[in-house]
Parts: sequence; structure tokens; C-alpha cells
Amino acid sequence: MTRRLLLTLSSVFALSSFPASVSAAPSEVYELRIYTTNEGKLDALLARFRDHTCRLFEKHGMTNIGYWVPLAEEDGASNTLIYILKHASEEAAKTSFAAFGKDPEWQAARKASEEGGKILAKPPQSIFMQTTDYSPPIQTGSADSSRVFELRTYTTPPGKLDALHERFRNHTMKLFSKHGMTHIGYWTPTPSSPDADHKLIYILSHASHEAGLASFTAFRQDPEWITAKAASEKDGSLTLPQPEGVKSIYLRPTDFSPTR
Repeated sequence: MTRRLLLTLSSVFALSSFPASVSAAPSEVYELRIYTTNEGKLDALLARFRDHTCRLFEKHGMTNIGYWVPLAEEDGASNTLIYILKHASEEAAKTSFAAFGKDPEWQAARKASEEGGKILAKPPQSIFMQTTDYSPPIQTGSADSSRVFELRTYTTPPGKLDALHERFRNHTMKLFSKHGMTHIGYWTPTPSSPDADHKLIYILSHASHEAGLASFTAFRQDPEWITAKAASEKDGSLTLPQPEGVKSIYLRPTDFSPTR
């Protein structure tokens, strides 16, 4: 059920006005984490995050950015939590998680939450990321409407990531805004990752799932995009052939997500 999601993330937000900015300093990193639960355990996992985990993350120096659940069943709607944290560095993340794991409050909360059975079906997945130079400041806060989010992952052929960045910087982002999409953040895996030189990971928000699909239809038909795409791909496509090249997962924010 979550095969498509796991492949997306392992083979891997015009700006809204938000109340709190959490832009990354050069040394700071973001961490995309994916939890897959045993059948029927997603609500228990969400309750544990809502009542304990998010607060304890902050206690141990981690910043909560956003928490989401996929919209579609094939992406893990009934058993998957996707979230992003911010850390001072990758080393700081390891130190924070070590302290979190030893926290007596966390240990008690975990034990109580699993009295009816183990929650996670497998260990969490983790991807450390750094913001691109063209990413908007990563901000938390609630928008005026109950929007949805879209996690997109691009995989490039060898040597094409810089050209993809240039296309986003000079054309794509402006056209996304033109067609009603909101930028949340743009990242690449950190240099320690084997995916660092061929992955772009980003999140958009849309008024609805249907609005997102309509925006991308209009974007792809825009003459300026058609021209920019053709010019950037004179020497070959900047992404691998489908289904590996461009992956999309629509998400709904949890009720405790700082970004909604």
C-alpha cells in the first residue's frame, strides 16, 4: 500500500504570510521523516505525537516544521505520517534524538501508547536536507483556508541537477506562482547523502487537490514554460523518465502541525 510512497522518498511551500519564520542559517539542516504504522495504529501514532512527541522534540532542541498524512490510500493514507524537523546540524540531530530517546517522559509515553500493540511496522525513514538558494524562507503557520500540500521529488540524470536548479530559479517558481501554487520549501539532500547530486525535494500548497491538478495543467500549457523547458533540455531531459523522474504525493496537515 505504501510502496509508491516509500519509493518516492527513499529514491529520494506566491509565498503566504505566516506568523512565525524559521528560516535556516547556513549550517542548519532539515530532516524529512516517514513513519509507517501497523494496521489500525495511525490514530495512536498521531495521538502520541499530539500529546507528547512534538513537545519533547522541542525540549531537546528540535524545531517542528510540519506534519502530514497522505490523501490517497496508495500513498499511505491509513498508515503513514510524514513530517519535517529543523536541526542546528546533522550532528545536533543525532545528539537531540539520543537525549529524546532517554527522556523518562518519552519512555513512559511510548510504553503507554503501545499497551495494545506495537505502533510502527518498521524503523522510521530519514532524509537530511538543505535548502536551495532559491527556496523561500521556511515558515510555519496556518493559512486562511483548509489547503492541501504536495510533496514532489525530482530525480535527475548524472550532471543535470545544476541545470534543474537554474530552471527553477529563473522560470519554474515564477510560473508556479502565476498559476496559483504556493511555495513552501525547496531542498536537496545534504552532501552526506548518496542522493545529494541528483535529487530535488520540494513542497507546494494548493487550495485543494483538484486545484493543484488544475494548476499543473495550466502550468504545463503555458507558452513561457514550454519555451523554458525546451531551451533547458537541448542536451537531454533534466529528469529521469517516468515513473522515477518526477513523483508527487498530496498531503493533508495533521491538526497539530505547525504548518497548515
